Amino acid sequence: MQTKNQKISVVTLGCSKNIVDSEFIMRQLQASNFQVMHNSNDKADIVLINTCGFIGDAKEESIAMILKYAEEKQQGHIQKLFVFGCLSERYRLELEAEIPEVDGFFGVNEFKSVVQILGAKYRGELLGERMLTTPSHYAFLKISEGCSWGCSYCAIPLIRGKHISRTVEQLVQEAEKLAAAGVKELIVIAQDTTFYGMDLYGKRKISELLTQLSAIAGIEWIRLHYAFPYQFPDDLIDTIASNPKICSYLDIPFQHISDIVLKNMHRGISKADTYDLIGRLRAKIPNLALRTTLLVGHPGEGAAEFEELCKFVQEVKFDRLGVFPYSEEEGTFAANNLEDTLSTEEKIRRAGIIMKLQQKISEGLNAEKVGRSYQVLIDSEDDEFYLGRTQYDSPEVDGEVLIKKDEKHLEIGNFYEVEIVDSLEYDLIGKVK
Repeated sequence: MQTKNQKISVVTLGCSKNIVDSEFIMRQLQASNFQVMHNSNDKADIVLINTCGFIGDAKEESIAMILKYAEEKQQGHIQKLFVFGCLSERYRLELEAEIPEVDGFFGVNEFKSVVQILGAKYRGELLGERMLTTPSHYAFLKISEGCSWGCSYCAIPLIRGKHISRTVEQLVQEAEKLAAAGVKELIVIAQDTTFYGMDLYGKRKISELLTQLSAIAGIEWIRLHYAFPYQFPDDLIDTIASNPKICSYLDIPFQHISDIVLKNMHRGISKADTYDLIGRLRAKIPNLALRTTLLVGHPGEGAAEFEELCKFVQEVKFDRLGVFPYSEEEGTFAANNLEDTLSTEEKIRRAGIIMKLQQKISEGLNAEKVGRSYQVLIDSEDDEFYLGRTQYDSPEVDGEVLIKKDEKHLEIGNFYEVEIVDSLEYDLIGKVK
């Protein structure tokens, strides 16, 4: 047990789902009168690291962070060091043996143990409450845990288990608390948001959930991330198209387009299915911003399959795109059964080619926006600009609208009508009307 009123620094690595986990724990610590900091360089008594174990680069980053603070502890700069999350869920025994300076390792579902080892009281009545680490006007809403699809390359089911939905009632209650605290934008996240409800209700209920969330006073934007393309629910397309509070924005990680590679990936969807889904989405949702993630170098991707992927990117012209080189993850189907024939250098080269194609596409799409007006939510400011986003941009991962600080004073967290006067490769230059 630790002494209360100590400073605890929580370090979060990885995805937005990890951010939500950290926020739940931070609220518990805050309720026990700890001074809680997040991703801060300020001096702390205790450091708690929330790790990522998804791909090779993320694991290396997590290990480097643990070693950094282990050294800090050895030098007497911090008193205690604890680690939780995906990496320690998967490699706890190995980490305990290799980094004995850490005072405790905990898995992804051990929130109560983490809170208690830090000397705080775990309060069940605070479930659904968080200490936000995002700007106060937007928040992530994690609607489920785990994944049941079993893609050949992915270790998430090994780390976080099968898909488990939270109830509609729990999520609406949490969103109401967020709205009451000033949140205007909900970013709905999960390993697969479109599968929401299947385990609890026997059917997909993502459309119903979004409709209920949109009825909450104060919520102006709802954004959907990580929508699995296989068996994409048709009613969700209609809900997005008809509900003005739901952003015309979808993050669908297609991963690849080659039938050979998609089969090896166990994605359950074909090239024809992919093009059909994109066509239906764009036909029914006006001005849809489509974001995707691609994986290059997966077993089965030869030169022809990669060329097919490049053509796909050029034809579809995604509004936003990210790409990762394939890394073999132990325990997955691909690692156990498929031969990884490409070098790391070749995978990185192919990822670079894709991003160069996307850079030109993004530049062209942004140029088309010049002269148009958009509702913009102001996120932050620097010495020269206010930084905002349209409904077609998600924070951190997408572009921004830069507004010169030379005319009007703008309030962070407010909406403004902005005319786009110039464009860059990924960002836009705007002027408040």
